[in-house]
Amino acid sequence: MTFLTIDAVSKRYGATSALDEVTLHIQAGGRTAVVGPSGSGKTTLLRLLAGFDTPHSGRITMDGRLLADGASAIPAHQRDIGVVMQDGALFPHLSVADNIAFGLSGSTRHRTALVHELSDLVGLERFMLERRPDALSGGQQQRVALARALARRPKLMLLDEPFSALDTGLRANTRKAVADLLQAAGVTTVLVTHDQAEALSFADHVAVMDSGRILQAGPPRELYLRPKSAMIASFLGEALILPATLSDGKAHCLLGSMATHAPGRAGSADIMLRPEQVSLSFHGPGVPCRITEVEFGGATSIITLVLAAGGNSPIILRQASDARMIAGADAWIVTSGCAHVLDTVDERRSPKQVDCMESPD
Repeated sequence: MTFLTIDAVSKRYGATSALDEVTLHIQAGGRTAVVGPSGSGKTTLLRLLAGFDTPHSGRITMDGRLLADGASAIPAHQRDIGVVMQDGALFPHLSVADNIAFGLSGSTRHRTALVHELSDLVGLERFMLERRPDALSGGQQQRVALARALARRPKLMLLDEPFSALDTGLRANTRKAVADLLQAAGVTTVLVTHDQAEALSFADHVAVMDSGRILQAGPPRELYLRPKSAMIASFLGEALILPATLSDGKAHCLLGSMATHAPGRAGSADIMLRPEQVSLSFHGPGVPCRITEVEFGGATSIITLVLAAGGNSPIILRQASDARMIAGADAWIVTSGCAHVLDTVDERRSPKQVDCMESPD
């Protein structure tokens, strides 16, 4: 069931178009991630949903209630929407308990009981409630911000890159904890992020934005395996993009012939292979190549290859490090699975980088 509808919403700042007729349907209780490069319009979209700004045209409807119709909009404080910002936006002079209870009405006993309930819900020990925010870790501060947002029982939760300031390991743990919490609470959530791994792991629906438009939206696995363009493919993870000729259900390219999921296509096209489909062998079979450069990075190395049969551009792979990876060594490129045929053709028509984490054999 559709809970939140964004219908042909546009927003301009002077002569600059930040959003250009954006349309998106978000299901009740789901987690949607909006991703895109800087300046793509994703934060502007979140601000319009929160009520911090108004669109120039288009409609926003939540749970059957019209939030915005062009510049006519319901104020932010009347929308039943919770917002968690990148830095948490906690009040430094208040205790954790007072931060969570900020803006709540009712008796002291009622507010205290609710603070205890929420602290348990987000995994904060109760002895932390008397501390100030600066005495907590980054992950703990984000839990406080989430508890404060949940305190008002919002129908919709907006997360504006809430994990980006955390260390890598803490980011992953906090992200999973927040996802589990929101799912258990049944709160519909919209996450804005530029981190593709975060979007794919957190959300059950992903929308990719660029230049104020939504380029593609759907389940994470679908967008990862079936992107429409090279831009979407590369933004959602490492990908090897190759020019190819299609015929008889196969793609013929620098790495040989491989099956596709587009049996009816023919002629020139760009194909995509994901990292798990490309590996390096030191005894064949495969497409013969020579290593020309190795950038050692510990557990993994970035290697530059040229094909023995020739080719205009080198191919760059990231592989698990191996003592046999030295400049001048002969190797073979091995591919597996079906190539994905992109809807659009890149005019540069040359191979793009791919990260391949499989161990060389």
